[in-house]
Amino acid sequence: MIANQILLLLLMLSVLPSSAALPLSPGNIGNLFGTSESDGKILQRSKRGWMWNQFFLLEEYTGNDHQYVGKLHSNMDKNDGNVKYVLTGDGAGTLFLIDEKSGDIHATKRLDREEKAMYTLHAKVLDRNTNAELEPDTEFNIKIHDINDNAPKFAKEIYFASVPEMSEVGTSVVTVTATDADDQTYGNSAKLVYSILQGQPYFSVDSENGTIKTALPGMDRELKENYQVVIQAKDMAGQMGGLSGTTTVSITLSDVNDSPPRFANLTAVESTDIGGAIGRIKADDPDVGHNAEMEYSIVGGHDIFNIITDQTTQEGVIIIKKALDYESKRDYEFRVEVKNTYLDARFIHGLQFKDYATVKVTVEDVDEPPVFTRNPYIIEVHEDTAAGSFVGVVSARDPDADNKPVKYSIDRHTDLERLFNIDSVNGTITTLKALDREMSKWHNISVVATEINNPRQTTRVPVFIKVLDVNDNAPEFAMSYDTFVCENVKAGQLIQTISAVDTDEPLVGHKFVFSISATNPNFTIVDREDNTANILTRRGGFSRREMSMYFLPVVISDNDYPIQSSTSTLIVRVCACDSRGNMQSCNPEVLPFSDGLTTGALVAILLCVIILLMIVVLFAALRRQRKKEPLIISKEDVRDNVVSYNDEGGGEEDTQAFDIGTLRNPEVMDANKLPNQTACLSS
Repeated sequence: MIANQILLLLLMLSVLPSSAALPLSPGNIGNLFGTSESDGKILQRSKRGWMWNQFFLLEEYTGNDHQYVGKLHSNMDKNDGNVKYVLTGDGAGTLFLIDEKSGDIHATKRLDREEKAMYTLHAKVLDRNTNAELEPDTEFNIKIHDINDNAPKFAKEIYFASVPEMSEVGTSVVTVTATDADDQTYGNSAKLVYSILQGQPYFSVDSENGTIKTALPGMDRELKENYQVVIQAKDMAGQMGGLSGTTTVSITLSDVNDSPPRFANLTAVESTDIGGAIGRIKADDPDVGHNAEMEYSIVGGHDIFNIITDQTTQEGVIIIKKALDYESKRDYEFRVEVKNTYLDARFIHGLQFKDYATVKVTVEDVDEPPVFTRNPYIIEVHEDTAAGSFVGVVSARDPDADNKPVKYSIDRHTDLERLFNIDSVNGTITTLKALDREMSKWHNISVVATEINNPRQTTRVPVFIKVLDVNDNAPEFAMSYDTFVCENVKAGQLIQTISAVDTDEPLVGHKFVFSISATNPNFTIVDREDNTANILTRRGGFSRREMSMYFLPVVISDNDYPIQSSTSTLIVRVCACDSRGNMQSCNPEVLPFSDGLTTGALVAILLCVIILLMIVVLFAALRRQRKKEPLIISKEDVRDNVVSYNDEGGGEEDTQAFDIGTLRNPEVMDANKLPNQTACLSS
């Protein structure tokens, strides 16, 4: 109760005009609650009747209905429908709607705190009938609560900075800061943590303020001058689920005087092609013409370098004989000799017409692409291996001193059927589908190795995958055979030589075994032991009348493991042949009528008889359905029916001359007509 009174006191103080403000003394507090110490009388105070919830609204509301904001209520509202609530101010009528009767406020659209964080509105209470103000205009705010919907952003995509070479560890280089449009005062949505993604171990970054510092001592500009550093800013205090943004900082080491003067040496980039020139040297000769022509050579020769003479400029051009490798050797030193080409015998005594100089060559490093341990790779794998099976491993490394990590991938243009997959980290190749050697014996794919830190440095290597055979196919006939046997053939006569093929390729070659059923009374088979077999007749006296065609199942097996076999059917026709065994006719012989009918003729006759019987039955059924239509369709209606009879009536009083039932039922009349006629004849 006390807490409620204090809250009510604070509300009343907040709505009192400045001219009516009272000092917070015990007497004034009593006045605010309706009592006075001076006279003890009860005072009547006009109370403000506004009551509403604190109005806070979450941004980016995703519901389908309008978002509920809060409720306005006045003590003047007796719930009789005479009070009307009116809303004015920022977004009233568009962004915010109020129910005139209940005072409920709803937001009609999804709001973005980064566009506007607070809306100021005014509320009125009016008499619905007279529009008279029941309560003075009151101002209130709707504050938009923040959610983490904005990633940190740096002011620049690329920053440029410099730091002196040989700086001590912890030397400040530059500070990069990111901004987050989310609310800085609410939660961790805008609390940023900085980290370094690229640039270690040379540099580090302060996680709180984004200051980049040196992290490695003795960084020498003469060895490496430029560095690329990637900085990340992540909100939610760096916790999982936070949003992040990155920027790149290009840092250059500025020069300091840390090297004494030396005579100039030659420098050569390690990527210089064989035969390429890396520099020139020149000796002075005060003579002119051919007397000043010189020849240069390396004393004792050299495995890596050679020197040739430029006849035009009389300079010695040093060229590459063998590829340079910065990682293997960085400095070379050798002596060069120069001498005159033409000597004058009068002056060679006591003088040396040659000179020597020492040449130093320094090899400069370049970013080289990865190098595979083998080129190409040849890998064998058995067919019918399950998807995900191991095939082989390829390996590549960065030849540079930094030895940057490498990732692997398969050029899908060389693997259109997507039969293989490669682990991007360790280069392990596996199958995505089962391989079939009979479909393809070799698969040629290209594996690409890429430096992770520099995707432009890539190397490709061919990988030839040989699919080894597994005995998973059965042998079958090598061709389709047209085999016949003569009617006048004798037992043991050769009628066909058969062979087989197998798509498998065993290491020791094919060896097929042919067999037929031992109980076959007509034919036998002889295996020739050379992957062929002869089909022989077991008897003679074949007749087309008895059987015009024989089906001979032949079982063919291989000798590989596991053994595969199949059954192929050889069709043997019975034919008429001459005395030499030449085929004349293989059509079935039609027997004369006197000797009997062939099976085909009997079937045709039987079909004709069945068709005739069906026609007779159908005709009889149609005859049964045919009925004679009656003369009078309706027995009740006789108005249009005329009945004729030959008896002469007896006049008006003759009631026996006709029967009225006969007129109404003509069938009865027809039935009675014959007896009447018979009676007339007898009379």
